Order: sequence, then structure tokens, then C-alpha cells
Amino acid sequence: MNSLKALFSGKQPGVGVELTPERVNVARIRKQGSRLKLDNFSSIAISEGVFEEGQILDIPAMAEAIQAVIADSKLRIRRATSAIPGRAITRVIPVPSELNEQELREMVLNQEASLYLPFPREEADVDYQKLGFFVDEDGIEKVQVLLVAVRKEVTDAYMSAFQQAGLGLNVLETSSFALIRTIREQLRQFTPQEAAAIVDIEFESTEISIVVDGIPHFSRTVPIGTYQIQSALSRAMNLPPSRNTDLLQGMTVPTTPMDTMGTPQMGGTNPGTAAMLRILGELADELRRSIDFYLNQGEDMEVAQLLLAGPGGSIGQLDEFFAQRLSLPASQIDPIAALSLDVDEEIPMAQRPGLATVIGLGIREV
Repeated sequence: MNSLKALFSGKQPGVGVELTPERVNVARIRKQGSRLKLDNFSSIAISEGVFEEGQILDIPAMAEAIQAVIADSKLRIRRATSAIPGRAITRVIPVPSELNEQELREMVLNQEASLYLPFPREEADVDYQKLGFFVDEDGIEKVQVLLVAVRKEVTDAYMSAFQQAGLGLNVLETSSFALIRTIREQLRQFTPQEAAAIVDIEFESTEISIVVDGIPHFSRTVPIGTYQIQSALSRAMNLPPSRNTDLLQGMTVPTTPMDTMGTPQMGGTNPGTAAMLRILGELADELRRSIDFYLNQGEDMEVAQLLLAGPGGSIGQLDEFFAQRLSLPASQIDPIAALSLDVDEEIPMAQRPGLATVIGLGIREV
């Protein structure tokens, strides 16, 4: 009877599968009464050269890795939701409110999309979502539309990898949306005039998303991630280069006094810490540039807080380091606490910011 029920129910329940240059992560979230439970979490490392810069370079190897992590999790599932990190273009654009659905679709997907894409429209997969109505300064009613575009070759590679792994994709979204889903309640504390800057420090890059009312209004990918921090640290300490960034989990950023230029004074820090501080200082500068660029767009906004996610978001006292450098409150995202998730085994605080995206993908499947 159960198999018949599965045939006639809507979409089959699936899991969240996150692909990164370093690992494939799987999370299944289930409802338990009024609460959510992290029912299953599995993760396996992948080899160098399989996935780089938000793109799957070796589709068969990625398909094998997806199969391996599903086997490891002992889950019997056929469907998944996944996310493309970093390389998506997101824009909030105003369009006339009197357009019907067909006209709106035509205008957004073809005319407007072409204006915002740094590559030809025919090379892109584009989608959009209506957000809400507003009246512009000329008194004309318009509707705000969230436009999302990704290169077709990127989405095609994802579809192929999951197909070869024997999984159907229910949803393919961008990682910033998954992350926002995880911290939606946290984002509600900000007023419509306050933006939050989400800083997702991944393996080879950091995605900066400036979010207003739960919608990403600006996003930028900076080529600084845990691998670059780890490499600087290893070189300074004469250690062999490694893709394993576990060393960072035990590191703490010293919150040092700043000189008049806002640069940490290095007195007494060891070479490894000094090297790490130099890379983190570069990341703080990129963050400052991104925030300034966004604020200079003429929006009457302030950035109220930095929220740190990703494997690099858990480096000890990194929130204090950024708060000091940028004069902005900063905190590390804890998806377990943010969602009051029930878990079977305690997940160490050092791992939690790195789970924010895969948990957001898992929630999409609840």
C-alpha cells in the first residue's frame, strides 16, 4: 500500500545535497511534531580537480561522490535538492505593475535579463520571482522582481552529475537562498532599512550577500577561502601544502589592538598567526569594498550586522576580528540554534557554521 501511496503523492521527499570543491554534504531534515530534526547528516571528501569555482569539471567523479555519500548515509532516496555556489547573478529589478504574467515573463527573461548578464543571454538559465508592489518617486506603481541567472553549462553539469548518480533534482537553487532559509528567523530582527551582510567563507572563495527583508540585493564572490588561509598558515610554519583545512578548526584569531590605520599590530604574534591575519585582513578589505559599493547605490540603507557562515565562519574569534576591522557587529551563524533543530548526536560548535547551506537545502525538502 505504501508504494502505491508514494506513486500518487506529490513530489517524493528527498534530501539536501551540497557540492563543494572539498566535500559533498548530505542532510535530511524531518518534522517531529512542531519541531524540525536533523535526521541524517553525511559528508565525504572529494579529490582535487572535480569541482572548482562553482563548476563541476569531472561529472563522472562527482556522480560517484554523490552515490558514495548517499550510500554512506544509508538513505534510500531518489530525489534531491542542490545549490550552485557563488557564480549566480542576482538582481532586484523594478518593472511596470500593469503587465500580465505572460508580458512580465517575456520582459524579465528576455529584455531585462540581457541588461544584467555579463555573458550572452542564450548561454544563461534565468528564473525570476515576484516580490511585491511599491510606488516609485514619480508615483507610478511597480512590482519588484528578483532575477537569478546562472551559466547554462554550470546548470547542465549539475543535472548530468545527479542523473548519473541516479537521483532526480527537485530543485536547483543558489547557495545564498539555501543559507537565507536557514537563518530566516534571525533575519526578521532587522527593519526594512537595515541590511545584513552574509559572509559565507567556503573552501576556495567567499560569497558576500547583502540581504534586505530576506532577499539578496547584492552578491559578490571573492577568491579567498579556507584553502588560501590554510596555505598561508602552512607556508609560514614550513608545513607541506594540504587540501585538508582541519588545522583551521582549532585556530583562534587574536583580537589585537589596531594601529591608527585600522591594521592589527603584529607585536608578539607567531609567523603562522601573522600570515593568517594578513589573508583575513585582505578579506575584511574586500568586505568593506562590497558594503561601500552597495551603500553607494543610493539606497537609504545601513548594513546592521555581519553574519559569518561556511567552514571558515567557525574560525575562533573571527567575528570579533571582523567587528573590530569593520566597526560592525558580527556573529557566527549557528544553524542548529537558529532552527532549534533536534539532533541525535551533538554537533561541535566549530562545525556548525559550515552546515548552514546543506541544512537550508534539507529544509526545502521538508
